Amino acid sequence: MTDSPTITERPTLGAKLAAEGFGTFLLVFGGVGTAVFASNHFTEPGAQSAVYVAIALAFGLTVLVGVYAFGPLSGGHFNPAVTLGAAAAGRIPWRDVVPYIVAQVVGGVFASSALVLIGLFGPDKWLSTAQDAGFAANGFGSHSPGGFGMMSAIIIEVILTGFFVLVILGSTHPTRGSKHAGIAIGLSLTLIHLIAIPVDNTSVNPARSLAAAIYGGGELLGQLWVFIVFPALGALIVGFAFKALFDGTTRD
Repeated sequence: MTDSPTITERPTLGAKLAAEGFGTFLLVFGGVGTAVFASNHFTEPGAQSAVYVAIALAFGLTVLVGVYAFGPLSGGHFNPAVTLGAAAAGRIPWRDVVPYIVAQVVGGVFASSALVLIGLFGPDKWLSTAQDAGFAANGFGSHSPGGFGMMSAIIIEVILTGFFVLVILGSTHPTRGSKHAGIAIGLSLTLIHLIAIPVDNTSVNPARSLAAAIYGGGELLGQLWVFIVFPALGALIVGFAFKALFDGTTRD
């Protein structure tokens, strides 16, 4: 009698895409939702710093929760840039990249649409005020919270998206990763927002940027390309570099 071959069960692509869609919904609903609800309510002097920290924590906490909830199914990307970085590092096949990104974009747009739906039944002029303020979309120049220009946004998005992907790839490494990877990933995204909110409202995630910009409208849609191209560029650079620099092994 011979032993039966070991069968490794893996989630289907459909399950992975559902996880990415729901995870991105959670990220946008939690992060952008905190930004539009809190920043349009707590407007008295002295409250701005508390709102700033709350928004950073909201993005970090939603990713932390999402990684543990959906990471075992899909890897917990919730971000087209992370998906590109993971593919460049050899963590997922390139054939999965486009389906992942489509699921992430759909999840993000559903989330921002749900926020708009809530706003329709909110206080008088709440929704129009939130949209006139940009609906927490990313921007530069007159749309930057601190008045930073386009090159500032480009540089910070490349650097911080690369940093984020580096943390993800390192903490989830198949042999050297940590069971606490979700905490590291969530806290790193919190730190990223604390750094970049004054510059461009922090993207590092094209799906999040698109989801907010479609309701911010106008010039914000015209600036959206920056928050698609440069997070993707930063992620690809780090993905390829990680595979070359950190995935080597040796035997004593």
